[in-house]
Amino acid sequence: MTAAVQPSPLESDPAARETALGVVALAATLLFAHGQTTERTVVAAERLGSALGLPARVLPDWDKLTVELEGTSLSRIVATKPLGVDMNRVLAITTVVDRLCDGMLSIEEARAALLLAGSLPPISTLQFALFAAIGAASLGVIFGALDSTSLVLIGTSAALGALVRRRLSIFSNPFVQPLCAALIASIIAAISTVSLREPIATALVAFCPSMVLVPGPHLLNGAIDLVRTRTALGIARLTYAGTIVLMICFGLLLGFTVSGPIQAARPSLPVPLLADVVAAGCAVASFGTLFSMPWRMLPLPVAAGMIGHAARWSLISLAGANVATGALVACVLVSVIVTPVVDRFHLPFAALGFSAVVSMIPGFFLFEAARALVELVSLGPHAPTVLLTNIAANGATAFLVILAMTFGLILPRIILEDRSQ
Repeated sequence: MTAAVQPSPLESDPAARETALGVVALAATLLFAHGQTTERTVVAAERLGSALGLPARVLPDWDKLTVELEGTSLSRIVATKPLGVDMNRVLAITTVVDRLCDGMLSIEEARAALLLAGSLPPISTLQFALFAAIGAASLGVIFGALDSTSLVLIGTSAALGALVRRRLSIFSNPFVQPLCAALIASIIAAISTVSLREPIATALVAFCPSMVLVPGPHLLNGAIDLVRTRTALGIARLTYAGTIVLMICFGLLLGFTVSGPIQAARPSLPVPLLADVVAAGCAVASFGTLFSMPWRMLPLPVAAGMIGHAARWSLISLAGANVATGALVACVLVSVIVTPVVDRFHLPFAALGFSAVVSMIPGFFLFEAARALVELVSLGPHAPTVLLTNIAANGATAFLVILAMTFGLILPRIILEDRSQ
């Protein structure tokens, strides 16, 4: 005699089904809001739904997440935006999801555990300012500021900007913080022209603290969404990141308008290999800390960043490759190295990958293109032809390097991720 098939508790108990759906929606929302890639957010939420007996489907959008049960009219819409980047929270949330899927945590305890994981405190204000200073000074070394005066000014500017950003975090508008921090960097750079003789040093005092503000994880997440054909979400992410970059440029140029224009700076001389690699490791550790990555996990991205920088330095300095080619090869290496760690610990790839390659961002070329553009507008028809050439050359170089870095990071990641599924 065939035994009768018993319905699952969720099928026979609508209240339990609503509770389970709420837990799945909460987990997806927290992962999405704190910087996890969209693909990993969807996979984690749907895996949790399967473990709870819910055939859940997650539909992400820029300002909301929709979690619905396939084959039913039951759904949950949660308002959220992917503005944060906090690897420690993502790791804690993923740990709760894993415990739920493995049956080590009851669904009654899940909501409180998820809320606790999603509210872990960020690094302290003192740490935030200190590591912003270390990261900016490390970038200064990589870009050729080897004198102590320049490095002290760069670190001080970045620390002040970090303190101001923390004070301004009470405002809901996310564009106020980078605008004010970049304004501080430009004013300090303009004032420092008295003590710094080289235009390149003055430019780096403005540029390196501003590099700390670049929304790299959002740029990478947006590019990954576009490649994954989540077009609307990808465009929204890139628009958000692009607006932050515009605010950084506006803050820099506004400061120089008030305090006086900065002179054009020639590219810096090549930095010795050892200084370049060590500074790259310090920059990776600093940015990883700023993104709240647990310190026990920092060694591997630091090693990946140092290996990538050594490869880039060798290609440019020894093989004569251009900066875009060097960035492409370095980012491919970094992506191949960090992807297994990201998959093993379910960390946000964009935050970890960007931390490892942040020092390759072509900020010098972007800054020079913006400065020359402002000068072109001020001179009008009297502007020399060489100014147009500088804008085109620096702008094209910056674009190609960013494109190379983006594809170098995300293509190996996507290929390895698809093969593992």
